[in-house]
Amino acid sequence: MTPRLSALLVHLFTAIGASLAMLALHEAFEQNWAGMALWLAVAFVVDGIDGPLARHFEVKKHTPEIDGVLMDLIIDFLTYVVIPAYALYASGLLPGWSGWLAVLLIPFASAIYFADTRMKTSDNSFCGFPGCWNMAVLAFLVIVPPWWVTLGLVIVLAAAMFLPLKFIHPVRTERWRPLSLAVAVLWTGGIAWAAWTDFASNPVLTALVAASSAYLLLAGALQQLRPVPGPNGA
Repeated sequence: MTPRLSALLVHLFTAIGASLAMLALHEAFEQNWAGMALWLAVAFVVDGIDGPLARHFEVKKHTPEIDGVLMDLIIDFLTYVVIPAYALYASGLLPGWSGWLAVLLIPFASAIYFADTRMKTSDNSFCGFPGCWNMAVLAFLVIVPPWWVTLGLVIVLAAAMFLPLKFIHPVRTERWRPLSLAVAVLWTGGIAWAAWTDFASNPVLTALVAASSAYLLLAGALQQLRPVPGPNGA
């Protein structure tokens, strides 16, 4: 297999995320939140794998005519922003005016953030909350906090997109990577199991999703509080 063909196959793999987004959107329209969550979880896995593959097969060098970063952002805006925002509104997690606020605020703030060229830090983390609304909404579906807690978290996270706070990438942030990857796998497995059981009440699973979500959300800020010297520091 030639290097160019390998690079093209990586792009095709990335593009699968767009099809997964449509499947998730279909399930959201049908108010099948378990189905939506399963497709979003699969899309999350694809998104975690395609970056390392793109770097390994040097897609920028062998297929310069295809902008893989732009493709990834387009798909991410669907799976990370549009579908989760709709799910918050339509699922009843945020009823009435609070749902309308979320469905308008989340895409608005995320569009600005996704276009910001300063979103990445020197250690491949994110500067500001990286618009991972899919993770937030899936966690909300498992934990089912009171609507006012959900609304407060949505507002805080939207504001955090524009604050100098660090948020890790479980794959690309080198510091604490083994732990972060393990937690991300646990989180993904917990969400998949919750969706498979149609979000049936399960205190142990709820605690697992809550704890792993808290780590993924706060690990970057903890690294900022305890910086290390060198290029991979906070």
